[in-house]
Amino acid sequence: MAVVNRTPDSFFDHGATYEFGAALDAASQAVADGADIIDIGGVKAGDGDEVTAAEEIRRVAGLVAAVRERHPAVAVSVDTWRAEVGRAVADAGADLLNDAWGGADPRLADVAADRGLGLVCSHAGGLAPRTRAHHPRYRDVVAEVTGYVTAQAARAVAAGVRPDAILIDPAHDFGKDTGHSLELTRRLDVLVATGWPVLVAVSNKDFIGETLALPVTDRAEGTVAALAVSAWHGARVFRVHDVTAARRALDVVTEFRNGQR
Repeated sequence: MAVVNRTPDSFFDHGATYEFGAALDAASQAVADGADIIDIGGVKAGDGDEVTAAEEIRRVAGLVAAVRERHPAVAVSVDTWRAEVGRAVADAGADLLNDAWGGADPRLADVAADRGLGLVCSHAGGLAPRTRAHHPRYRDVVAEVTGYVTAQAARAVAAGVRPDAILIDPAHDFGKDTGHSLELTRRLDVLVATGWPVLVAVSNKDFIGETLALPVTDRAEGTVAALAVSAWHGARVFRVHDVTAARRALDVVTEFRNGQR
């Protein structure tokens, strides 16, 4: 799953793909590099200027339609928590709604059900979208996350989302500190054992930077290591910025795992 942000203030690319043509070209390059899913975002996850639903739709819906037309065999995902955005991108041809904020708008599952889309069910520790946790605490972060995302998945099925169209995501760093994110990576097999396919979004995140004491620009090796550990534990979808590096690392892990059989 390749990240393509139509935002002027992305923590990673600082707006390099905000312009429509640049975003569309980035999607095409990601497909050429081996991406199976293009995940389009129109709102920075962290603090920043307010982005209304209308502005988010303006940023992402047209790009969804253009990627869908140019790459009909590739799945198109949209990173959003808003039901109204979900409806707009469904009309534009999206396949998947990637809700990184843990069901902040419960109507998003209804949109996925009504439009036949997939849904990512994640854990954000009860945070409102675009906010950061202050000293988050969990008795057992893996148990808390596992219980929450599986309950969200069950609610989505009850709303009418196809079970085979649901992913669960522990949402590293969302409502969690570095220790929590490392623990989730070490014990990702617990989430995999639920039977729901697991998505991990670890690329260049703060827990990697804090572990290595490195800025965003120097987290490539740490990202590859986190992806490899996640793959070894059985994660199925990997949200990344560098598709080529991720694909190579995951191909090696696949060979290691196949050698065990």
